[in-house]
Amino acid sequence: MIAFIEDQRVVYGVESICRVLPIAPSTYYHRLACLADPSKASVR
Repeated sequence: MIAFIEDQRVVYGVESICRVLPIAPSTYYHRLACLADPSKASVR
């Protein structure tokens, strides 16, 4: 789902895509932050 949002965010914007899909914008941004810096991910 993250890849889909990445592909379409220029056209539709993250918030409008997340409104339709079952994902919160904060979840999307947190996942990107964890990919950029793995120390931000939970230890679980």
